Amino acid sequence: MLLGCIGDDFTGSSDLANTLAKGGMRTVQFNGVPATDTDPSVHAGVVALKTRTIPAQEAVRQSLAALEWLRRQGCRQYLFKYCSTFDSTPEGNIGPVLDALSNALGAERVIVCPAFPATGRSIYQGHLFVNDRLLNESGMENHPLTPMTDPDLRRWLARQTSQGVGHVAYGVVVAGSAAIGEALDAASERGSRYIVVDAIQDRDLIAIGEAARMDVLVSGGSGIAIGLPANFQRAGLTGATSRRWSGAVGPAAALCGSCSAMSRRQIDEHQRQGNPARMVDVDAAVEGTADPVDFAEWIGARQSQGVPLVYSSAEPREVAAAQQRLGKERVAAAVESFFGELACQLARRGVRRLVTAGGETSGAVVSALGISSFEIGPEIDPGVPALRASDPDIALALKSGNFGSVEFFRKAADVLAGEAAP
Repeated sequence: MLLGCIGDDFTGSSDLANTLAKGGMRTVQFNGVPATDTDPSVHAGVVALKTRTIPAQEAVRQSLAALEWLRRQGCRQYLFKYCSTFDSTPEGNIGPVLDALSNALGAERVIVCPAFPATGRSIYQGHLFVNDRLLNESGMENHPLTPMTDPDLRRWLARQTSQGVGHVAYGVVVAGSAAIGEALDAASERGSRYIVVDAIQDRDLIAIGEAARMDVLVSGGSGIAIGLPANFQRAGLTGATSRRWSGAVGPAAALCGSCSAMSRRQIDEHQRQGNPARMVDVDAAVEGTADPVDFAEWIGARQSQGVPLVYSSAEPREVAAAQQRLGKERVAAAVESFFGELACQLARRGVRRLVTAGGETSGAVVSALGISSFEIGPEIDPGVPALRASDPDIALALKSGNFGSVEFFRKAADVLAGEAAP
């Protein structure tokens, strides 16, 4: 293995695996730390964890376990992948995990770049934008678990680590990889271990990737991986690869636990197109009266009507009220448990195409199904590939909350069946 990656959620990890596979690397996504070594012909391994919102100490422990396994596979470079909106709290978990990984690898500097231009995420003067809005004005300030109230990545990360945080401005980035490398060296000499690098276009990420060719550890969103495969190709370590994909035949369903603005738009559009949709009440999920068996039977009875959708999404003020009334952790655990059990019920009933929205929801579904690894298929929308598991035999799309086109649910189900070009 050449490149070892650690993702802090399942949707972002599939996004990263998609980026690397498109770049010509034979890529496998592993869900959790594997118990055995992998095929040595794999170029890039992505260990998907569910560490974004768990206690920082546990996030560090799991990330170091993933790193230990990747080191055994002989990796030459490592990548810590987090969300392109830098989802975290003032306490972590990005900073603590970066500290642990960089210490373990002896990394004197680490690029910090969550930019993903294809989905509207860009960094300018150290500030993160979502389309034409600063991060804290994009709706992410209302995130129920990781409200992002400061768009300055330097300031936000500095609250999570005692290490120095530097910056490479866009005027340097556009000058190319050599200039970026010199700026990274200078920032490191000034005492910055973590260096936020501006990026607005894909070509910026390609230049940043080339500048990072000798760095043992890189961090960012999946966009940071755009420029990494070419480094291995230029070194003669990889060649052309092709992705084989065969769609899954069988019933489909969509599960959405995301409360993002885009997910709510996608739910509305899905219903407008005539697909059946049913909301799971948060209070019922917490009280245990929302029965996954009942919802699975409801989905089964509506297969002829389109792609049935079950969702728990609500307006931010409604989510906040439920969290205040019932407890944030209790609500999150109950909703994730509901969707995980519902996914298992659907698999037992023969559902073979499953579309999920929301990082926590997707992680709960994959964990409940016990899927150990994925074959990476075609891209459905930027950042969201089709995925295929062998045990159980099921095709999935794992979508981050804000990703995907407005008609995503139906489009994803079609691609999973091999019926539509992405």
